Amino acid sequence: MKAGRILATAWENLTQRKLRASLTTLGVVIGITAIIGLASLGEGFRLEIRERMQQGFELDILIVIPGSFTTGLGEFTPDEISRVRSVAGAAFTTALMTLPKARLSNEDSEPVNALTVAGVNISELAQMLPERLTPIEGVMPSPEENDTVVLGYKACFLNGTTRLVNVGENVTMQIGTPPLSINRTRRVAAILGKSGTSGITNFDYWAFIPTNMTIDVMQGEEAYNIILVKVSDVEQSEQVAQNIEAVFENPYFISILVPLAFMRQVDRILNIVQIFLMAVASISLLVAGIGIMNIMSVSVMERTREIGILKAIGAKSRMVLAMFLSEAVLIGILGGLIGTLTGYGLSFALSYVLSNFIQPQQSVTFGTSDTERMSIDPVFSFEWTIIAFIFSIIVCIIFGLYPARKASKLNPVDALRYE
Repeated sequence: MKAGRILATAWENLTQRKLRASLTTLGVVIGITAIIGLASLGEGFRLEIRERMQQGFELDILIVIPGSFTTGLGEFTPDEISRVRSVAGAAFTTALMTLPKARLSNEDSEPVNALTVAGVNISELAQMLPERLTPIEGVMPSPEENDTVVLGYKACFLNGTTRLVNVGENVTMQIGTPPLSINRTRRVAAILGKSGTSGITNFDYWAFIPTNMTIDVMQGEEAYNIILVKVSDVEQSEQVAQNIEAVFENPYFISILVPLAFMRQVDRILNIVQIFLMAVASISLLVAGIGIMNIMSVSVMERTREIGILKAIGAKSRMVLAMFLSEAVLIGILGGLIGTLTGYGLSFALSYVLSNFIQPQQSVTFGTSDTERMSIDPVFSFEWTIIAFIFSIIVCIIFGLYPARKASKLNPVDALRYE
């Protein structure tokens, strides 16, 4: 008998027992729905996490700090900065000096909301982070201008709305505690746009002054607190970090934040979680397989005389095996197709629930908080769809093999006698 005829016969047998076939197929549908729904939602969750990490950290920027947060922070010397600049794979390097206990006030003696004041070559920093250091007012000062200051967005706008200072106005910078404090008055050259991230490169609450002015305020002391290194190849970030460690006599003297390595680690964790969820979802498909075995075993018993007649008129064992396996394959195909569609629907439903009922994320930065609702959009993977579809067919074949083989091994004489 040809394959087409075998499939047609299998389909006819299924349609004669519609309720039984529907319930058997439903088990497969539930399993595939769970797999597709969780897979697409998990991929959407992974991309959401990745996007939030990219907002917090530029993948091609390494952040080098002296010492560590546990053992205490130190300082970099100009010679060490020069050695880091010469590291292979470092396309661009700039260093920052943060001023302790620095406070800014406007011409009306009102405090400006700058919580971090840093000395930096603003041209280098803007070249390294052009998207983060884009002025919405004014222009970035040239390296020769030593009497200017650049303010972050929220340093200039209290609560993001009330303006504290305008471009061209003067601000007074007070460093230290009176009567030993140092005061300097500088002109506001530019106001930056919103940085929009809670990472270390969020410059919304920062104020930038020229390096030369910082050295003057620090009474000639040139001590840097942070080095930013832009790598030429993101994939080589970890290797560049090792090269940077090699230029120091004691590699434990520094700590390097490698965003790519951190993101890869998070990806590995999310992969493990997603595989675990797929394994849990697959259990329902295995349960459906047991149901298929049960139903097909009952079907073999009901159709014993039919099998005997087929074998009596010349049907071979392999044809009987193919007929019963075809029914299992059809159940797997139908269940896989319907489950794929319902899985997509389930992922959208879960996405809606998670996006609307999970508490909004509180992004805390420098003592303030910004509420941002988490949005998870399902991502449909063609690979996961094909894998789930094939898996449903394989499960149906595996669990349908025993009753199909049992039917093919029936003795035609005994089968014709069966009541």
